[in-house]
Amino acid sequence: MNTIKHTSESRGTANFGWLQSRHTFSFGRYYNPERVNFGALRVLNDDIVTAGMGFGAHPHDNMEIVSIPLSGDLEHKDSTGNTEVIRTGDVQIMSAGHGLTHSEYNHSKSNEVNFLQIWVLPKERDIEPRYQQITFSPEGRKNQWQTVVAPDNDQVLWINQDSWFSLADLDARMELAYALKKEGNGVYVFVIEGEVTVNSEELKKRDALGITGAEVINFSATKDARLLLIEVPMIKSPF
Repeated sequence: MNTIKHTSESRGTANFGWLQSRHTFSFGRYYNPERVNFGALRVLNDDIVTAGMGFGAHPHDNMEIVSIPLSGDLEHKDSTGNTEVIRTGDVQIMSAGHGLTHSEYNHSKSNEVNFLQIWVLPKERDIEPRYQQITFSPEGRKNQWQTVVAPDNDQVLWINQDSWFSLADLDARMELAYALKKEGNGVYVFVIEGEVTVNSEELKKRDALGITGAEVINFSATKDARLLLIEVPMIKSPF
């Protein structure tokens, strides 16, 4: 088993006034040749957008884009006709496929929105763009894994890749294991809140750990913790 640890403090930063962002991987003006991707996982941005502000219409193609609001609500609009509000507790995915444009704004005029923006390289290129969002019950991830994105489960969000996203809210001292869905995949663990030990590696809030060469991964919460786990194929760097 091999691991790579990315602490919260080691992430790239961007501050545009209306947007404060922390970049786990190279993005925008932040470039680190050692942190371009983790397999098919290309982007993991931790964004805070001030009230009423956001990203104007801009294009994407051939990328699977997942948004997870951590607090506040996010307003989405795209060129395929979707206009939605993504609220805390929702997970959204957009398959950019052969190309579309979209915008994302803070839906509130008084409060910030904090959300994770995650990009995964697609399995098939130039598919028809598609959009989907689901509200997931908090009880479904209490001391267990709640799958929210998968290529093989019509009860969750579909992704154009052999990738699975799972959330878990662990009580302190709770232990949990994760068995990989596909042989050869890697797992990227991101600690949204709290503290957890992953296969003897201690992680704190917004720390992350990439793991390859494992079939089962063991977790033990040292404090109440909320985790995001992303399983992806270990493809080569996109650049």
